[in-house]
Amino acid sequence: MNISLPDTLKAFVDEQVVGRGYGTSSEYVRELIRKDQDRQRLRGLLLDGAESAPGAPADDDYFEGLRARARRAA
Repeated sequence: MNISLPDTLKAFVDEQVVGRGYGTSSEYVRELIRKDQDRQRLRGLLLDGAESAPGAPADDDYFEGLRARARRAA
């Protein structure tokens, strides 16, 4: 796959590669794609959660129950 970039974007990518420790521009682009995939997955999970029925309230009793389960599991 080849990607054409205008000079200003190519210069930006080159700066990111040098400044952020990437070995090549391909590594930088792969990282951007991975982050976008993660962002899209998170967006999907948030939308699924927003469309779901409300759950039990996360009050003090809820968190104490979690702590008790964690203590028993340890």
